Amino acid sequence: MPGLQQAGATVIDPNDPDDLELLHRLRARPEIAVIDRLTEQRRNLEELLPRPDESLLAEPYRWVHYPWRRALVCVLGPRAFRRVRLDRNRNLITIEEQEHLGALRIGIVGLSVGHAIAHTLAAEGMCAQLRLADFDELELTNLNRVPASLFDIGVNKAVVAAQRIAEIDPYVDIQVATSGVTPESVDGFVDGLDIVIEECDSLDIKLLVREAARTRGVPVLMASSDRGLLDVERFDEDPDRPVLHGLLGDADLSRLSTLSSREKVPYVLKVIEAAKLSARGAAALVEVGQTLTTWPQLAGDVLIGATAAARAVQRIGLRQELRSGRIRLDVDEALTHLVDPATRNGQRPTPTFSDDESESAGTNAIDTVAAAAIRATSGGNNQPWRVTTTADGIELAIAPEYTSMMDVGFRASAIAVGAATFNVRVAAAAQGLDAVVEINETVVDTPLQAVCKLTAGGDTDLADLYRPMLDRHTNRHIASPVVPIDNGRLDVLRSVAEQHGGRLVIVDDRDCIDRIASIVAESDRIRYLTPRLHSEMVSELRWPDDHHQETGIDVNGLEVGQAGLQAMEILRRPEVMSHLAAWNGGQALGEESRSRIRGSSALAVLVTSSGRSLLDYARGGSALEAVWIAAQRHAVAVHPVSPVFLYAHNKTELEKLAPKFAATLADLQMGFRELIGLKPPESEILLFRLNVEVPPASVRSRRRPIGSITR
Repeated sequence: MPGLQQAGATVIDPNDPDDLELLHRLRARPEIAVIDRLTEQRRNLEELLPRPDESLLAEPYRWVHYPWRRALVCVLGPRAFRRVRLDRNRNLITIEEQEHLGALRIGIVGLSVGHAIAHTLAAEGMCAQLRLADFDELELTNLNRVPASLFDIGVNKAVVAAQRIAEIDPYVDIQVATSGVTPESVDGFVDGLDIVIEECDSLDIKLLVREAARTRGVPVLMASSDRGLLDVERFDEDPDRPVLHGLLGDADLSRLSTLSSREKVPYVLKVIEAAKLSARGAAALVEVGQTLTTWPQLAGDVLIGATAAARAVQRIGLRQELRSGRIRLDVDEALTHLVDPATRNGQRPTPTFSDDESESAGTNAIDTVAAAAIRATSGGNNQPWRVTTTADGIELAIAPEYTSMMDVGFRASAIAVGAATFNVRVAAAAQGLDAVVEINETVVDTPLQAVCKLTAGGDTDLADLYRPMLDRHTNRHIASPVVPIDNGRLDVLRSVAEQHGGRLVIVDDRDCIDRIASIVAESDRIRYLTPRLHSEMVSELRWPDDHHQETGIDVNGLEVGQAGLQAMEILRRPEVMSHLAAWNGGQALGEESRSRIRGSSALAVLVTSSGRSLLDYARGGSALEAVWIAAQRHAVAVHPVSPVFLYAHNKTELEKLAPKFAATLADLQMGFRELIGLKPPESEILLFRLNVEVPPASVRSRRRPIGSITR
């Protein structure tokens, strides 16, 4: 192209006969330093995750000649070099995105501010070709903001930038126009470019470059160092928009080139919007030509502009939303509005329930029974019930408004209501009464209702469970070291499950526990990466400064410590999960669950022994509460675990849960059922961790006040 010449380093392929001859000649010159650190580069390549394929590992190396350095450097081949050099970009820029961005052809006019932009784009791998134009030579006064050195003084600015970029990536195609951009060369400079970045001082050249770009539908960016100003002109999307946003009005390009510096001032002030200059910048402008030689600029401000320009290039290159306009990224202004970070002090709220039995006792037997009912377990502590007191007892019904995605077909809600009926029977027995429970699925306004009538009587065995029922809670601690549970206690839990119509599968084989840990970990990853499941999971958590503490799970009860709580600040953000889902990443999202499962003395799975109706799930819930209370009574800590697939019966239900991951969930579900030996028509009620000799739970789940859910 006219006015453009190749710059940068010379890449030498030893497998090419002509290149090999050049290599021998260069190595024979005593002034040429030979630098061979290929072994370290290959080790870097081999250590990448995931491991590169064999074709990349076997790619032939190259030599690079840097004449200005009088040096030969051995480097990996182009594909391997790029993979290693840009590995630290992942996943801020994915490999696929890097391929798109790495094909961009970008022209930069003006290599003072433009030097930092060119270097940033090359460092981030966002160009295949750079065209750099500047007629000026580097001076000592440029070194306050241009990342060059004393050795570069007197060298053309475009060449200085080209050499610095070649030293970080010799494979970038760099062309320079050392006479700058002129009316004669502008068309050749802009032709074939994807983006133009204009950073020159001359108003006429600013217009000249934009007119050429607009004619060819090429977007133009400009970063100005005062208050982090970035201009975006999307001539690719709107070829009829006025150049420089119309700020110059009907200014004539031919006339601008003839104006004196003083005559250009009004036009400059229009472009930079003088009223929006920083106070120091505006004051400095007044002093130009008086006490200042020229417009002052700071390296930090230039780098902010380079950052903004790079992000704009990324959006254009990836066809993400970026409209025409301008923005100011004013760091000084931001620093005047510093605020204390939104810290969570981690203080543990006072537990709702103490050891004082009176807190669960009402003024009469019916109130006491109702208070006991709402102490039952429920998924995410969502308490999915309505409680109605009657003349001779209470009625419990599923409250559909409290359902969630994982509460497939209200099955988890039915378990919770069933658990509540067991507490009713225990509380009634403690009052010297019997509770006759009738559950049906034919009520108009609820999927399932339990009618509990109190009569004279009282089962002493049930009455003995009142205190353990009040004490029942979740303990999420991980045992360290893991202490096995003696068979006597496990036999008690199995027996209780059988007495109440369930079957308790105990898993204490470490290999089987590890396999279930992998299943739960992958299920949790899917839960994080599926937007609605993630949203509902986050909504279950209660932080110390949350207003509504009566439902959900207190974060202090997660037993993850301060470091874990800080990590959760990231994990709770939907936009973070969106990126991980797009990358099919997030393997670490399930590691906390994997560690918890593996840190269990044993696992237990309660299954139904009858069928899959809501009535069957309610019966299973009653058995679950009985087993949990028995565990509490025998000093066995319980932590419920709910894989995403737990209550789904078929492919359709799995697809509703997580459309993107339905097939994976089906495989996980099948693997889980095989491990626990599920026998049709049995269904899982709950998976839970069992531990002994662990610290007490930090907090206990709260409940909505009884008056707010009874009528």
